[in-house]
Amino acid sequence: MESFTGGRLPPDDVVVAALRAGDEAMFATLLDTWSRGMLWLARSHVSTNDSAEEVVQDTWLAVIKGIDGFEGRSSVKTWIYRILVNTARKRGVRENRTVPWSSVFEQERPTVDRSSFQGVDDPLPGHWKYLPAIWPTPAPEGELLAAEVRVRIGAALAELPPRQRTVITLRDVEGCTSEEVCEILDISAANQRVLLHRARAAVREQLEDYFETARRSA
Repeated sequence: MESFTGGRLPPDDVVVAALRAGDEAMFATLLDTWSRGMLWLARSHVSTNDSAEEVVQDTWLAVIKGIDGFEGRSSVKTWIYRILVNTARKRGVRENRTVPWSSVFEQERPTVDRSSFQGVDDPLPGHWKYLPAIWPTPAPEGELLAAEVRVRIGAALAELPPRQRTVITLRDVEGCTSEEVCEILDISAANQRVLLHRARAAVREQLEDYFETARRSA
């Protein structure tokens, strides 16, 4: 089996054929590539890390059992992530942790003050009024700063409401398109845009506060 590195996977038809043939190397490659993001998504729906790990395990078992029936109507990644979300939702319901996606607008409120955005009479309504401050990366502390920023981003993601965290993880961590996210989560394009905007705004706000504090203490 050819080795695929650098986060690159072969075309879907190659992946499907390998999985159907029981290719352990391909299965291991998919695990390495997607399992971390799958854990993030599962954790959005269940109450503990252990539950999230079980959801991921159940998802991979379902993939192995169901690969012969994969019809190619979506990408392999979308198909697998849809299995994951459905599995996580069912477990989350048992844990009384989830609410319907249709209630997103009633349950979630804007994460950033509306005054941060341009108004209807401004040149770019809805866009940020001011560009973000330049984030410092002084050498030789640059690598340490980058590591701390990753920790801060992870903490910011963990504080998001489950639906926002799920969407931003799929879009900005896993690299899914908006169409893929809508298909995986069975939500409208409008809901996806609102959730992603709010999630990015909340993460950005936390990072800007962090860098402003770091700049003042430098």
